[in-house]
Amino acid sequence: MEPTTPQEACFEAGIKFGSLYHQFAGTPVSPDSADSLAAAMEEAIENQPFCETVTVSVRTAALADAIAAGGADYTELTGRLIDVEMRIEYEGVTVETSMAMVDGYPLMQVDAVRE
Repeated sequence: MEPTTPQEACFEAGIKFGSLYHQFAGTPVSPDSADSLAAAMEEAIENQPFCETVTVSVRTAALADAIAAGGADYTELTGRLIDVEMRIEYEGVTVETSMAMVDGYPLMQVDAVRE
């Protein structure tokens, strides 16, 4: 079976999400560093082929809760602390994706595919 162009575009989106999540999970984050970490994540993933835009939003209330539950002025970055949106453009196909917490799990999903 040869994959279709939309399937390949969705695969590219999955590669970007895997890279984003596993490259940055565990990074120390605090309220003071949250914005710069989000920007670094966006810029790093936008370097990858076919990635047009990445938006990372730190969930500040969740970050504050995680810090309050720990014993330091920072915590480790996890999926529960960020929301992500990505747009992939691959051979005339646009894939819109997102990651958000769903039932306690950071769900990465394809939101739209347009040819």
